[in-house]
Amino acid sequence: MRILLTNDDGIHASGLRVLEAIARQFSDDIWVCAPSEEQSGAGHSLSLSRPVRLRRHGERRFSVTGTPTDSVMLALNQVLDSPPDLILSGINRGANLGDDVTYSGTVSAAIEGTLAGVRSIALSQVYAREGMADTVPFAAAEAWGAKVIAPLLDAPFAERTLVNVNFPPVAAEDVKGIRVVRQGFHDYARTTVVEGRDPRGFPYYWFGLHGIEHTPAQSTDLEAIADGYVSVTPLMLDLTHDASLAGLSGRYSE
Repeated sequence: MRILLTNDDGIHASGLRVLEAIARQFSDDIWVCAPSEEQSGAGHSLSLSRPVRLRRHGERRFSVTGTPTDSVMLALNQVLDSPPDLILSGINRGANLGDDVTYSGTVSAAIEGTLAGVRSIALSQVYAREGMADTVPFAAAEAWGAKVIAPLLDAPFAERTLVNVNFPPVAAEDVKGIRVVRQGFHDYARTTVVEGRDPRGFPYYWFGLHGIEHTPAQSTDLEAIADGYVSVTPLMLDLTHDASLAGLSGRYSE
């Protein structure tokens, strides 16, 4: 089985090393193609106004001076001589829960793989508090990663769907299990904008997030993580709201 690994935290990220160790439990045909620098929050962006460069770091290991989407696209079109059987994106340093998946470069790399017809899984390690930087522990992901991936290898995936996995911010032995749940929704008011000034006196702005706000007792990825479970959420690329089609069509009928 050929597996392509990518992420949005960059080619040198700790989570990518963890993911590679997990992937090698399933195959020795492992390829890595990831952004050369961190691309968190890049979403499903594609570099169109500037060229990107592909750098080889060793056998089957490459970086791209672009986004996670760029990385998957170059891997499929320039690096690999045949498509992979599986794309694993992550393991992201931080949560990709609820509607935050729309910002996520980790999830978007899996989306690009899905668009190309490749079974794709995004994986993220939630952490307990802000400001942890490179000290984020991946123990839960290390212990539970293979347990989550194995059942997905031959599971039927509906067309244009992917799976989003999040590991809770607890010690490996404290993980309660795995829950398959739907996507949740955050309280948008938790977004913050921090203002500062550069050395020349000009203002700049830094986007941040407060702690997750959500409604308890609902079966979503947010509650699964809060309860100490690994969350597994199937996502679909078709964003059409079918129930609105008839009503909107009536407004344009002659």
